[in-house]
Amino acid sequence: MSKVVVGMSGGVDSSVAAYLLKEQGYDVIGVTMQIWQDEEQAIQEENGGCCGLSAVDDARRVASELKIPYYVMNFKQEFKTNVIDYFVEEYLNGRTPNPCIACNRYVKWESLLSRSLAIGADYIATGHYARIERLENGRYAVCRSKTLAKDQTYALYNLTQEQLRRTLMPIGEYAKDEVRAIAEKAGLPVASKPDSQDICFVPDGDYASYIENTAGKIVPQGNFVTPDGRILGKHKGITHYTVGQRKGLGLALGYPAFVLEIRPQTNEVVIGTHEESLADSCRAGKLNFMSVEDLRNPVEAFVKIRYNHKGVRAVVERTAEDEIVCTFAEPQRAVTPGQALVLYDKDRVMGGGTII
Repeated sequence: MSKVVVGMSGGVDSSVAAYLLKEQGYDVIGVTMQIWQDEEQAIQEENGGCCGLSAVDDARRVASELKIPYYVMNFKQEFKTNVIDYFVEEYLNGRTPNPCIACNRYVKWESLLSRSLAIGADYIATGHYARIERLENGRYAVCRSKTLAKDQTYALYNLTQEQLRRTLMPIGEYAKDEVRAIAEKAGLPVASKPDSQDICFVPDGDYASYIENTAGKIVPQGNFVTPDGRILGKHKGITHYTVGQRKGLGLALGYPAFVLEIRPQTNEVVIGTHEESLADSCRAGKLNFMSVEDLRNPVEAFVKIRYNHKGVRAVVERTAEDEIVCTFAEPQRAVTPGQALVLYDKDRVMGGGTII
C-alpha cells in the first residue's frame, strides 16, 4: 500500500483530498505546515485561511473523522527565507512578487516532500484544483482542472519533474460544488468553511505597512512622473504601487491614469495613459519547463501574465540561456515585473518564468 502525506490546511479542498485518497486505498497521513503562525488570537479567528492557527484545529478534527494519523510540522524558517524575505525584497526593488508560487515550490513541495520521503512516504498530496499527467515524452505536466473557475495551474508552473512525479492532486477532477458535496456526504466538519484569503501572512491586505514593519525601515515618498520625466505629484512610497494600478493614486489628471513603471533607483512611479500601459511583448527569466524539456525553436502558446488573466495567444522564443521573449497576438495591459508568465499547450502547462 502506497503511503501519502496530505498537506492539510484545514480547508474543504485538502480535507476532501485526504478523504478521496483514503477511499482509493492509500495509507494516508495528514500534515499541517506551521509556517508563520504567531498571530494574535483575533487574527487567528478571522483568518481561517490556509495558514491560520485555526487551520490546525480544523485539520485535526478532519483527520480524527477520517481516522488517519495527523501531525503539525514546523516550516517557519523555510517560509521566512523563501516567501516572506522574497516578498519584501521584491516590493522594495519595485517588483510585484507572487508569494503563493514561491510557497508552492519551496515550502509546500520542496520542504514538505523532502520531510515526507524521510518518514517513508511515497507521495505528497494537496487540495489544488489541477491534475498531473505523465506525457508520451516521459515528462510530467500540470494540467488544468475540470473546473476552469477554480483552476490553479498558474501557481504551480514552477514545480520540478521530481516533485510532480511524487505528487497526487485528487480533486482536480471535481468542481468546487462537487467537492463541498463530497465533504458534506462524508460528514467532514469543514464542508461549508469559506475559502482562504489570497496572501495568508498579510491578513489585512496592507502590504506597504507589512513591508516596512518586516524590513524595519520607512519607504520614503517620491515623485509621480510622466514617461518623459515631468513631475505630476508625490507618491506615498513605491511599495504602495504595482504596474497596471489605476485606483488609489490620488492624482487628478483629467484622464484615467495607470502605473507604467516603478523605478526604485530614482524612487519614481511612472504614470501614463491606458494606451501607454499596453505592451506588445514581455521578457521572462528564472525559467522552468514542464511539458517540454526546453524551447529550442519559437513556439505558439497560450500565455497568462497573472493569476486572473484570461490569457492570450503568443509566440514564445528563447533569447538567452535563462530568458524568453513572448510576443502577444494583441497588446496586453499591466505586464508586471515580478509576476509569473505561464505558457500553456492546450490544457497543459508547458512552462514559465518570472516577468523581467
